[in-house]
Amino acid sequence: MMRLHRRLLLPALFATALACAQEAPPAAADSATAASAEPVNTPEQQEAMYQAALKELALGRPSAAAELLTRLIEHEPLHAGAWMELALTQCDVGNSAEAERLFREIEQRFAPPPGIMEVIDGRRASGCKPAPSRPPSWLLSAGRGHDTNVNQGATNPIFSVGGVPGELAPEFLPHPDSFSLLSGSYIQPLDSSGTQAIVQLYARRHDHQREQDTASLLLGLERAWTLGRWRTRLTGAYGNATLNGKLYQRQQQVQLHAAPPITLPANLDLALISNLSRVTYPTRSSYDSTTYELGSMLTYRSKREQLQLTASRLRDNGEALRPGGNRDGWFGSLQGYAVLGSGLYGEAGLTHQRWRGASIYAPELVEVVRNQRTSIARAALQWYVLPNISLYLEGRVVRNRENISLFEYNSRALHLSLRWDNF
Repeated sequence: MMRLHRRLLLPALFATALACAQEAPPAAADSATAASAEPVNTPEQQEAMYQAALKELALGRPSAAAELLTRLIEHEPLHAGAWMELALTQCDVGNSAEAERLFREIEQRFAPPPGIMEVIDGRRASGCKPAPSRPPSWLLSAGRGHDTNVNQGATNPIFSVGGVPGELAPEFLPHPDSFSLLSGSYIQPLDSSGTQAIVQLYARRHDHQREQDTASLLLGLERAWTLGRWRTRLTGAYGNATLNGKLYQRQQQVQLHAAPPITLPANLDLALISNLSRVTYPTRSSYDSTTYELGSMLTYRSKREQLQLTASRLRDNGEALRPGGNRDGWFGSLQGYAVLGSGLYGEAGLTHQRWRGASIYAPELVEVVRNQRTSIARAALQWYVLPNISLYLEGRVVRNRENISLFEYNSRALHLSLRWDNF
């Protein structure tokens, strides 16, 4: 009774993509004009825009920072810090002519002190060269673990079909087992403007329940850019998964991440997310489906921790003969990451997903509309024993509550992995 949930197929890809997203290309002239239309009148507004530009630089998005600095200078021509940051930003991206024009403008407007002139002369002497593309990123991981319910067996052995009570056969009840894990990922920047290719592999082999062995391959392409004052990132992915050595599921997915042009405190980010995925099951007729998702993501960052809150609405359109018909639902997630000490990091997360079917699940057999609620809690510790080698310990608890007892299950899993990254 193995069930691969579509939301669980690509999370590692998008988590990696979010963490490794790069700078978008410079905006077009009409986008820059639109961005400069909004007035920035008060000193408080000007300072907020300056801090927002510094935040964009810290996040590795120089063109977005340049837009904000240009707008700020238009409204406050005597903001020396904005002039200097804009000149250095243009130099960093290789726009030597524009950087030199800005350096001369700074010299004429502000008569910089010796310390600032030393910085300007140093940049002129070294030349303005675009920063090289980020190097590829690797991760290999191998480990061992134990799961109390590898087959997602039903919690309650007693069921009723068509009003007739029955008892599940042993193969449909929870089966505990230990397993070995092997995974790898590779991220290759394709240019300096934010395009990157992503490859991920995953395999899980059980000691005894070999029919539950799984493997997956994910291929992704991500592109970041600006639309006016919106920062956007588009990720497309293809994935497939095998069960017991046979192809079980294919998935195509497109996700759009868009940050609106609003000013927030320096440690907060808000983004809108939309997702479209198509899942097909080569060996299961009438189970193919298309899922739509629309929601938002709020992220808090500081030097030692990060919190991310996600909430979204879901719509799942299935095949005409799929039991229960179409489904509506919602998804919520709270994820946290923290630096606990030298080389020691902690993670914790809680997700909840709810689905409700549109019609009776199976007329004359299961005369209810299926209502599914799945909660997952996880916690992990990562300890770097060497600069590129770490131990990763993760515990996970799954609670799947249903009004159809055949599908209700619980599981607890713990695994320890050795990771080797960016070797």
